[in-house]
Amino acid sequence: MKKSLLLVAIAAMGLVLVPYVGLPAFYLSVLYLIFHWIALSTSWNLLSGYSGYFSFGHGAFFGIGMYTTAVLSSGFDIPFLWTLPAAAAMAALFGAVLGVVSFRVKAVRGELFALLTLAATFVVATIVLNTPIDGGPGVYLSAVPVPEIGPSASTTFYYLALAAALLTVVIALLIYYARFGTGLFAIHDDEDVAEVLGVPTFRYKVVAFALSCALAGVVGGIHALFVSYVTTGDIFTVLLPLTVILMSVLGGTRHWAGPTVGATVITILLYSFTAGDSAVLGKVAMGVILICVILFMPDGILGGILKKFVRKPDAARARPKDTLAADSNGGVLPEPAGGRPAPGADSEILLSARGICKSFQGVKALNDVDLDVRRGEILGLLGPNGSGKSTFINVASGHFPLTAGTMTFEGRRISGIGAHRIAGSGISRTYQIPRPFAHLTVLENVALPAMFGARQQERRRAEHDAWHWLEFTGLADRAFALPEDLNLHQRKFLEFARALAAHPQLLMLDEVLSGLTPSEIDEAVALIQRIRAQGTTILFVEHVMRAVMALCDRIVVFNQGTVLAEGLPAEVMARPDVVATYLGKPAAAHAAPSVPPIGIRAHA
Repeated sequence: MKKSLLLVAIAAMGLVLVPYVGLPAFYLSVLYLIFHWIALSTSWNLLSGYSGYFSFGHGAFFGIGMYTTAVLSSGFDIPFLWTLPAAAAMAALFGAVLGVVSFRVKAVRGELFALLTLAATFVVATIVLNTPIDGGPGVYLSAVPVPEIGPSASTTFYYLALAAALLTVVIALLIYYARFGTGLFAIHDDEDVAEVLGVPTFRYKVVAFALSCALAGVVGGIHALFVSYVTTGDIFTVLLPLTVILMSVLGGTRHWAGPTVGATVITILLYSFTAGDSAVLGKVAMGVILICVILFMPDGILGGILKKFVRKPDAARARPKDTLAADSNGGVLPEPAGGRPAPGADSEILLSARGICKSFQGVKALNDVDLDVRRGEILGLLGPNGSGKSTFINVASGHFPLTAGTMTFEGRRISGIGAHRIAGSGISRTYQIPRPFAHLTVLENVALPAMFGARQQERRRAEHDAWHWLEFTGLADRAFALPEDLNLHQRKFLEFARALAAHPQLLMLDEVLSGLTPSEIDEAVALIQRIRAQGTTILFVEHVMRAVMALCDRIVVFNQGTVLAEGLPAEVMARPDVVATYLGKPAAAHAAPSVPPIGIRAHA
């Protein structure tokens, strides 16, 4: 991050001196437009690029900023620079309210969110047009004095736009390298998993949305004075958000500097066509470029350059030297007080479930389930497919809300609270089908729960901790690979590493052995034994019986959403009703077919 900030600082110092080179005012106006679009596209990217929530309403927030500045400066004689914080506040307020409402509904994602923000644009335009804010003729700012920042008006606008661009770029850069940015990227790849691993997804989305809107409002306030005339017909259109999206996608939405690259290229391209009296052709070129980028450059210009020319770090060299050594703050899970307790009937109850019910459109996946997990044990959760095992893990981790019942962890109620709060209390899980964050490296995947789990570590400490768990699971050599480059065995162990990085007291393993070869199963069993030896309580859902019998202290058998049996593994698996659940009921009689007595003919 320090190198990136230094690069921005050097660029800023050079750009500050540009007006003193003696350029004509025309070129300063062109540079103003480049900075203007850099600020707009970068502000859009904070939400839509980082978290994946595409917004078509950026024109609304930009327009709110324009009208706030226009009305305050022309109607109330408030100095122009004082109106910019108000423009940011009004746009942020509208965005935050819209975000709080829309982000509460899980169904409002993807195209639905895009349509919602587009509809918000037309709602704002209608309100502005039919109220005294505009009233129809628009708002003139020709009488508003331009602040004397530079020796001329064009220089002043140049510096204002440069300041806005630098502000948005620096904010994007800081977020990119912060926990906040990591959480947004996780939301982009898999929001549900991010929440379960501890990311407060709702709060992060609202904050990112409000910040994106605030920056757009500032840009709008500056642009209002630049154009000197504000009207709804020129502001609240689909063209502005489409242009911003094109710039961000062209440059690369996954990098803080991507929108800067895209905005510069598109602005220069549009100016070239406009200067050559081919404005219509320029718009056609924008559409063609957008199609080509989507089809052939999904990572954008900057993403493609980084992927092609920037080599991945060598894992052996980047690996901290002390990852194999335990320390007091990370690496090895803490031993419970007095050492690891021997699991038994008198062991402390860590997780308690009472009357748990979960229904899906009337179908009961769990029905009045009572279950206790004792500290220090490996509890096996068995049952045929569809019996409710994975559903229990889903409700215990907060992935699904309970329909009825209560669940407590260390005596504190966790039913009804957010999944990220459950993760923060010390519960972690794996997924039956691995669900890594596709665009994060293996190291970043494992560092994320260390940042958001029970310990809430800062990024550098979390990455150091992640190296330990990659060593622990044998994935250290693949630290800088993407999940798509791993085989199934490695992805399963990535699930282990990611769950362990949260430093859980309770680790829930959901069929982690499925799809593995016998030798890979042996490796996984040995790994689970090592995890248990460090004092971690484990809830083990599995179909591989030899692993269950070798690992589990107790087992609970589910059948059709209810608890069928509970106890020691050998005793439970010998029960006739458990055998019948797995193998089916025996035939009513196994005797040989009756044979008619001699002399009596059997009738067909």
